[in-house]
Amino acid sequence: MIPLSDDNPTLRTPVVTYLLLAAIGATWVFVQGAGLNPLVLVSSVCNLGLVPGELTGRAPLGLAVPLGDGLSCVVDDEAINRYTPLTSMFLHGSWGHILGNCLFFWVFGNNVEDSMGRLRFLVFYVVCGLAAAAAQVVMDPGSPIPMVGASGAISGVMGAYLILYPRVRVNMLFIFFIIFRIIPLPAWAVLLWWFGVQIITGLPQLNQLESQGGVAVWAHVGGFVAGVVLVKLFENRALTSQRTGWRHRLHPDHP
Repeated sequence: MIPLSDDNPTLRTPVVTYLLLAAIGATWVFVQGAGLNPLVLVSSVCNLGLVPGELTGRAPLGLAVPLGDGLSCVVDDEAINRYTPLTSMFLHGSWGHILGNCLFFWVFGNNVEDSMGRLRFLVFYVVCGLAAAAAQVVMDPGSPIPMVGASGAISGVMGAYLILYPRVRVNMLFIFFIIFRIIPLPAWAVLLWWFGVQIITGLPQLNQLESQGGVAVWAHVGGFVAGVVLVKLFENRALTSQRTGWRHRLHPDHP
């Protein structure tokens, strides 16, 4: 299932959402070379991505992790490592990775920003991203594998959306072989299904003795939980009330 849009208009232009999307895109193009040069891509992931074992000191210095095309990432103790929980939020590993993240953020981010206000939303986004990074480090503290992506912070936005607008319809694209169909579903069903997939995917990793590459699902879980827990702290209730009243006037039959 792929989210395409929601039936949840905004009152204000989501400036921060646009700026974050622009920052993610600019980082992909100008820092990571749009993935066209493997050396540039691997260097950015290795040097600016979050390596749990570097933060905790539990990964042996000099350990080389293959990242494809004969390239490796070597564990080090450079000063930049302490900033990677933040820098890693703006990096991605492929076109599919960045486009998927941006699509989810496009669908859910504007309404959450509209309910918090711009500055609160920016702080909320960063805090959820840091919580996601912390969750991944806690779950795999010795991993020498770099973690990159905005998905932890975006997961927090999705958790906030679940609390703020659980019954709003989200238009989901279903693909089954050659059949394409758009089906509107309540946000609570979409988001709880997504969260359940992350949990189910992450549970087998708990039994693995060695770190392996792949999707950092525990970052997704940590970001989502942070969003659920923190949303009411960051919510601007005056904005939410204004949005709710306006939405009901536009769609009196909608929840």
